[in-house]
Amino acid sequence: MNVDDNDYWERWIARLLAVLAADPSDQLTWACEHRARTAAVADDVEFILHLAEGMAERGILEPEVLQGLREIDRFIGEMDVRGRPGRWADALTADMTWSEVRTLARRILVARLGEWRLPLPRRVPPQHVYD
Repeated sequence: MNVDDNDYWERWIARLLAVLAADPSDQLTWACEHRARTAAVADDVEFILHLAEGMAERGILEPEVLQGLREIDRFIGEMDVRGRPGRWADALTADMTWSEVRTLARRILVARLGEWRLPLPRRVPPQHVYD
């Protein structure tokens, strides 16, 4: 993986973290606009954790970031959302654990970028994931 690839994946991780870190009202708006499914968000977290593990092994991602992503994945695993259908907007209002995920995502972004308030992406994964 070259420097351009690393930059691409770091931006990808930051975009998903921006969604996870956003204020609840912004998350709800984004989730509704994109018809995001809770399981798809969980799959995205699993994917960026996999990316982060490889990046950490190559020394291009801080261990603290990897630990934070593992904690986010653990919280999502405890909610057991991967196998259940449902809109993320509904899950955000029904399960307070998303608040813990939000706090961790903010902590990671502040540590890496000095700021957690980032523009929300138009989309994180491909369209078919949401349909």
